[in-house]
Amino acid sequence: MTIQDVIKKIEGYHPDLGPSYKGCDGIKCGNPDVECTGIVTALVPTVDVIKKTAELGYNMLYVHEPTSYLTPDYPVWKADFKCDVYDEKIKLATDNGIVIYRDHDHTHAHRPDGIFTGVLKYMGWLDYLNEECEGVPFGFVVDLPEAQSVEELNRQFMEKIGMNGVRYIGRAEDKIKRLAIVAHLFPNAFVETVDTGDHYDDFSTQVIKAMQRDDIDAIVPGEIIEWNLLSYIRDASQLGENKVCFNLGHFNWEELGAKYAADWIPELVGNELPVRYVKTDDMWNYAV
Repeated sequence: MTIQDVIKKIEGYHPDLGPSYKGCDGIKCGNPDVECTGIVTALVPTVDVIKKTAELGYNMLYVHEPTSYLTPDYPVWKADFKCDVYDEKIKLATDNGIVIYRDHDHTHAHRPDGIFTGVLKYMGWLDYLNEECEGVPFGFVVDLPEAQSVEELNRQFMEKIGMNGVRYIGRAEDKIKRLAIVAHLFPNAFVETVDTGDHYDDFSTQVIKAMQRDDIDAIVPGEIIEWNLLSYIRDASQLGENKVCFNLGHFNWEELGAKYAADWIPELVGNELPVRYVKTDDMWNYAV
């Protein structure tokens, strides 16, 4: 089975985004017409992940996040300067015969979402999804079977994801019963911003509304800004309310989705190829 055969099976598994799709998914380097010796699933194709793929003797690296440092994640460097780090990284992959294939938009378009199914599964929350709660747009509401302290949940994030630490807003002793995984919080994200002069609404405003309406104790977002929703959570906590934000960081937030890919890809290839999940180490260190 060639790497191209594997890619076709993955693309057939996901929804077809149509012939006009011009997104970031696809091959980032390497020759897909060679026989596949094995597949590594990883969230990010870091230098260390590429090295571990080579050590395993596998030649397909399936990833979710970018290979390049340019937002469109082109398969070639397109900035108006030479980037030695990018060149060395691609050389490392190609010298070891590794094809890097990115699956971002299609796995998020999958139903259920291919990344957050893995997050929920490996956090142990899949059975506790609240399907009746109106919840938050582009999010998942989880009702824990027993209330857990912020400190306890921080420890679980670190152990299950493999993190060096957790930034959070709130009080360590607060008890969390209902939490929501919410989408990225950057400006103009996901929903149309409305500003009529008399009325303002955006994604962060809708999450604040959901937290109050549905008694959501904590959120777990991806990318963040601090001046709106997170400032609300800090003020609410300082007023004695049970409101918390766990800021895992974008890559840690989605890491377990890469682990989940190693669950469904083997069946696609008829269990004919070895498939191994390789953890992308936490990019953050913490000085205390």
